[in-house]
Amino acid sequence: MTVLRLDHVQLAMPAGAEDEATAFYQGLLGIPRVPKPEVLAGRGGCWFEDGALRVHLGVDADFRPARKAHPALVVDDLASLGESLRRAGCRVTEGEVIDGTGRLYVDDPFGNRIELLDGGGG
Repeated sequence: MTVLRLDHVQLAMPAGAEDEATAFYQGLLGIPRVPKPEVLAGRGGCWFEDGALRVHLGVDADFRPARKAHPALVVDDLASLGESLRRAGCRVTEGEVIDGTGRLYVDDPFGNRIELLDGGGG
């Protein structure tokens, strides 16, 4: 038995905040929102997917943001995305450059930590 790949990342969100999630993940990060399967749609939350990139947000009745655990997303122009996020009012913090890769941290609208890694375009 071998683990083959990561299918998706799931983050928690408060109930009824799908519009805020969409504004951030689709509007600012550019990950398209896709319909949840009908069998899961009644639970709330929303999914954002672009090819192999899959970020799912599920409603947690006892929601608390993930402050340490986080997904790390590779982006094609880290500097431009960082500026866009700042202009949108997001708090963006610089991370350490590791093995030549720049990184930023931003919180989603619910306080979940998101790491952004420079994919080489900027």
